[in-house]
Amino acid sequence: MTGDPNAASHVVRQAQLEDLEIATDLASRFYTEEGYATGRDQLRVNLRKLLEVPGAEVLVAVTRDGKAIGLAVATTTFGLEHRRIAELQDLYVLPHYRGGGVGDALVDAVVAWARACCCEALDVVIDADGDARHGLSVYYSRRGFADQRRRLLTRPINA
Repeated sequence: MTGDPNAASHVVRQAQLEDLEIATDLASRFYTEEGYATGRDQLRVNLRKLLEVPGAEVLVAVTRDGKAIGLAVATTTFGLEHRRIAELQDLYVLPHYRGGGVGDALVDAVVAWARACCCEALDVVIDADGDARHGLSVYYSRRGFADQRRRLLTRPINA
């Protein structure tokens, strides 16, 4: 047998509404580990909406015995430069499963989804802390992402 010995140990699939709790568990763990402020309840509300709206994709990676080990969230938008564009919003793999191809499989599934949505590009935002802790620039550049020398600025809008 050739190839990644872990490749058959997990499958990536589109999350369904019945996966809301496992997706929330993974997202909550991710946000807690990275120090993001969004709490579990709000993540659950947002994931539920993402599972229901067109132009969004929530993917889960699960082991053969059904354990959820990874999550990817992507959305699409339409813009002037690239017309339809996708953004990989979140990518998370449980620490014990990192390095076994799970993240790669999730990224590949997002690329396939974006292609099926007729997107011309897939963006990912990397924050400086995440890059320093996990080497995200190197990880994503090895997967075909290129630094466009742009900087994301955010202005909060209070309701």
